[in-house]
Amino acid sequence: MSDLPRSGESGYDDAFDPDADDAGRDLDDERTAADAPREVDMAVIEAGSRTLRAGVAPSAADDVPRRPEDPAVDRELREVEAELLARWPETKLDPSLVRMQAMMDVLGEPQRGYPSIHITGTNGKTSTARMIERLLLAFELRVGRYTSPHVQAITERISLDGAPISAERFIETYRDLQPYVQMVDASQEHRLSFFEVITSMAYAAFADAPVDVAVVEVGMGGSWDATNVIDGQVAVVTPIALDHTDRLGRTPGEIAVEKSGIVKKGSTAVLARQPADAAHTLLERAVREDATVAREGTEFGVVAREVAVGGQLLTLRGLGGEYEQVFLPLYGEHQAQNAAVALAAVEAFFGIGQVHQRTLDVDTVRSAFAAVTSPGRLEVVRRSPSVVLDAAHNPAGAQATAAAIREAFDFTHLVGVVSPSRDKDVRGLLEAFEPVLAEIVVTRNSTSRAMDVDELAALAVEVFGDERVQVEPRLDDALEAAITLAEDEGAYAGAGVLVTGSVITVGEARLLLGRS
Repeated sequence: MSDLPRSGESGYDDAFDPDADDAGRDLDDERTAADAPREVDMAVIEAGSRTLRAGVAPSAADDVPRRPEDPAVDRELREVEAELLARWPETKLDPSLVRMQAMMDVLGEPQRGYPSIHITGTNGKTSTARMIERLLLAFELRVGRYTSPHVQAITERISLDGAPISAERFIETYRDLQPYVQMVDASQEHRLSFFEVITSMAYAAFADAPVDVAVVEVGMGGSWDATNVIDGQVAVVTPIALDHTDRLGRTPGEIAVEKSGIVKKGSTAVLARQPADAAHTLLERAVREDATVAREGTEFGVVAREVAVGGQLLTLRGLGGEYEQVFLPLYGEHQAQNAAVALAAVEAFFGIGQVHQRTLDVDTVRSAFAAVTSPGRLEVVRRSPSVVLDAAHNPAGAQATAAAIREAFDFTHLVGVVSPSRDKDVRGLLEAFEPVLAEIVVTRNSTSRAMDVDELAALAVEVFGDERVQVEPRLDDALEAAITLAEDEGAYAGAGVLVTGSVITVGEARLLLGRS
């Protein structure tokens, strides 16, 4: 295959987050008391429910960490979490890298000690990061992965060698950095935020390991995101859609301005299919930075896919050639697209398409993709009736999930349990799910950011009609109600439950259903 096109060449095809909110707070506000109840409520949630735990589907690869078994370690981890949560939450932003640059400076620039692959976009970032990690691990590299938000445990955010760091290592890393954090806090107008401290911990942990490569997911945006003190050799942009419009822009093109900020001088930009205005913005940035561009639908993509038991079977076209008979144990066309993006990113990291005109070893690629997991993304956690968890929290994500449900599951009566965050496009999310949900149980998760259940119910009635909507203010009661509704259809009726609307909702449901 010939060299990838440089950024000035044409030929882009048009096409098709973290779960954060709470815009508009003053920058000098501290974390409000209203954000605190999650810790209290999570203690109840972690206790679980015997009824909900019955019928939990087995999992051979559940890499979501549990609470530490040692009470002393668990107590210290909770102390560290409390100290972190006392800072600005990641839902509150100051568009500046000043504090992060100061922190990296006092730490000796740990983020410069290894190459990195940087990932932004609206949807699919975490799944793509996990696929990239698996591919790199399969080629015997030591990998650090940083993703957000976490589904259940804060230690999920920082992974080494394919597994979340231990609670002990998380605590040790935090305590090691604490004097430097205090030093930067004292020198800045505002203290380091929760996300800035966690990001600093990840970069320090990766340098200490040390890793051969870091796979880093942006928190929000790109240009001024705390992660953007790295210079990624490969910059990945997953599909851009409307989300966080109050902060990032009102159109995909405007949002792409911020997200394009991760494309650095001389890097390779791996771009998923984008709306036309977003594609134009991303390519303009690539031209300015003299970046090489690899585009889904032109340089790489999904050649063929078919539904298989437990996932899908893919033929992927990479930068070096085709990879056939690739089994991906995840559902939906969007995950196949994420797989193509991940493969291209790893090929670009290894210089394939520019320096080397060859493919990666196909058997290694197959084994890597077969080992991919993505908790909370169309994850089946219970049988009879089936309960599926999906972290879709915006209309584009909901549309992809709805399409995957139609394709991969044979539900004839699907009951939704929905609790979104209040600043999302909730009507758009409900409208995307309406064609696949026979009934909906509206509820709220334990955070103050959850949409008021009465307001959610009123909106759901407008979309679904009064007879299809049930209100249960507590998530555990909502799960019980939805499972009962599904069971009432009979054992052979093809009924199931979909829990969605927020990463937080999915995480709490996972705990209630015994996946702790």
